[in-house]
Amino acid sequence: MRDPLRPSDLHVLLALTAGALHGYALVQRIEEQSEGRVRMLPGNLYAVLRRLELEGLLRHARKLPGPDEDQRRRYYELTGEGRRALEDEARRMSALSERVRAALGSESG
Repeated sequence: MRDPLRPSDLHVLLALTAGALHGYALVQRIEEQSEGRVRMLPGNLYAVLRRLELEGLLRHARKLPGPDEDQRRRYYELTGEGRRALEDEARRMSALSERVRAALGSESG
């Protein structure tokens, strides 16, 4: 199992599960999915995107966006490895949540 994802990585990868997005759309999706709790600045976002691309978790979208989208923008999509990283993180977080619940439950006894 891989190391835990950084929160920013998790948010970016989660935002890409619905399909390819460009930078500004990623910022919007992350803010929406986090109910406004997470706001990524463009400089931070592009540093995260570069790192995740180097790690093989995302790539530039192979399929160009539809005709309604701006063809000049760079779109990103999850790789298979990125999807597996999200699945691993979900399992890790679930196990951690169970341990917290167990610990809290044992304190009340």
